Amino acid sequence: MENHIRTQRWLHLIGLIAVTVLGLFLSWLITAPFLGPLTSAIALAVIVLPLHRRIEIRVKHAGAAAALTVVATAIVVIGPVLFVGERLLAEATSAARLLSDSANSGAWRIMIADHSGLASAAAWIEAQINLPRTAETAIAWLTGSATSLVQGSGAQLVGVLITFYFLFYFLRDRRQALAAVAVLSPLGKSDMIALTARVAGTIRATVYGTLVVAMIQGWLGGLMFWWLGLPTPLLWGIVMGLLAIIPVLGAFIIWIPAAIFLLMTGHEGQALILILWGTIVVGGIDNLIYPILVGNRMKMHTVPTFIALVGGLIVFGVPGLILGPVVLTVTMFLVGYWRASIDQHQHRTET
Repeated sequence: MENHIRTQRWLHLIGLIAVTVLGLFLSWLITAPFLGPLTSAIALAVIVLPLHRRIEIRVKHAGAAAALTVVATAIVVIGPVLFVGERLLAEATSAARLLSDSANSGAWRIMIADHSGLASAAAWIEAQINLPRTAETAIAWLTGSATSLVQGSGAQLVGVLITFYFLFYFLRDRRQALAAVAVLSPLGKSDMIALTARVAGTIRATVYGTLVVAMIQGWLGGLMFWWLGLPTPLLWGIVMGLLAIIPVLGAFIIWIPAAIFLLMTGHEGQALILILWGTIVVGGIDNLIYPILVGNRMKMHTVPTFIALVGGLIVFGVPGLILGPVVLTVTMFLVGYWRASIDQHQHRTET
């Protein structure tokens, strides 16, 4: 009889564990589409929390204070994005018209006539392909891409709205959320406070490193534009810096067309300098400085920091830029926790 009861308890426990695991798996599937907005909202909440606390001092209503912080954050975040998008769209349209007019009129031949090497290469290319038709095809592709971008921007807009929706509740109800996590966590109160501080520090370090490296890349790109005599170096330096913040984009979106323009206008030396500068200096500074900056602020060696950043991007996509370091930080904290617990247990056993 006793064995039968014990067997039933084990079956009940196994069934409960199976249902729990299934529930966690299904919860992950449900949450996965919101991984990007959730990660962005948590990161923004950590970054703007000092500002929100100041607003809370003056605005006693929790919801109103959170709403003001969200509005201020939206202005700071969305404003530069709209600025860069407007500039890129305007320049892409202008470049498409210039290419079409140059291909149809043959003006590009006059531009490179004094450079025999370029002229010979251009003559061979012209003999192989129909430049006016190719230019029209390229413009049609650009137009279609722009249309797809506009259509895709609707989904991006929904993602942004969801991000700020989450941000509002993360700010307003942060104390209740942290208390709920603490109840579910097996860690003690002091350990949870330490873990929360480590995670917040990791997020700040990741965002800080991204912004600093983007500023350096924009400054270096603008400096080279100024040295080469290209127009509005300050403007394009700012645009390159803003684009460098986005992992899937980067400053190359600006300096590669500029190098092509220099090459087409017969400035081969300047084009080569810009290509080398953009590839080695502007592009390489990201991989060199970013892990160092983030690792120092996370109090972690550069190598695991680099692995966390790149591996996070591979596994999670863009949200992995934050999730990778956070996962590594939490894991290292838990390993340290278990090691300390084992040491304490051994010490008690010996005494």
